[in-house]
Amino acid sequence: MTETKPPSSRRRGVALLPLLLFAGLAGLFWFALHGGDPSRLPSALVGKPVPGFTLPPLDALTTDAGPVQSFDPKDLAAGKPTIVNVFASWCVPCQEEHPVLMALAKRPGVRLYGINYKDDDASARRFLGRHGNPFERVGVDRSGRVGIDFGVYGVPETYVIAGDGKIAYRHVGPLTEQDVTQKLLPLLLEPSPKPEG
Repeated sequence: MTETKPPSSRRRGVALLPLLLFAGLAGLFWFALHGGDPSRLPSALVGKPVPGFTLPPLDALTTDAGPVQSFDPKDLAAGKPTIVNVFASWCVPCQEEHPVLMALAKRPGVRLYGINYKDDDASARRFLGRHGNPFERVGVDRSGRVGIDFGVYGVPETYVIAGDGKIAYRHVGPLTEQDVTQKLLPLLLEPSPKPEG
């Protein structure tokens, strides 16, 4: 003879079912947001030429050498790898990564360009004036259109462009020293010529 559960016990089990489902879904969403490495978001453009774009320079941004110029795809296909960092003055993670960019800019042979994303010129100049300007060139993407073409997920993002103008690497989020040494700098090294023979 089988025992049957009392009706109150069955009702409690049914009442707990939505709570258990909610807890399971909440756990899945938490893992999706925080469990993976956001810097490893895939990019359909890796291995392809940079998209076509024209960006104005950041108005009135100067260095000791004179006004800081903008750049375009021809500048990125000049035979030497370039790091392009997408930043904004309103972006808190951009402030966190800025010392890493300043140190990176001091390394010999590093070409570091910036895209100022959905920002106003005065705020961007204040940001670079306060924290230092690591960029050799800066283009302004006021509308965010160039960022969309690059596939920008959110600022900051950093791209390594190979000397042939193709995107070699994409990093989402603030850079760390470890990211620079393990991911970016190896892509900047020119391949050594093969011995003839």
